[in-house]
Amino acid sequence: MTAETQLPQATGSCCSPSGSCHDGADAAAQGGVTTVYQVTGMTCGHCEGAVSEEISGIEGVTSVKAVASTGQVTVVSRTPLAEEAVRAAVDEAGYELTGRA
Repeated sequence: MTAETQLPQATGSCCSPSGSCHDGADAAAQGGVTTVYQVTGMTCGHCEGAVSEEISGIEGVTSVKAVASTGQVTVVSRTPLAEEAVRAAVDEAGYELTGRA
């Protein structure tokens, strides 16, 4: 039996659209820009996944971690993102971006 290298890293975060689980620390270590946003309306894991999926579609985004209990969404990107692009993605998921946390 071989050990899965990704299993110990899984912390309940949503998987990326490509199906790989990761945390924001990996992308941040590669020189990314980390921004934390406040989103209202998230109540469960499905909400986290919907928001993460939409934000992951923004060009330059390398990692997204949404936490329903705090309403915070941590986004790592190669360059700073336009807040309007993030707002549009959150709106598309059915939630409201209230600004940076």
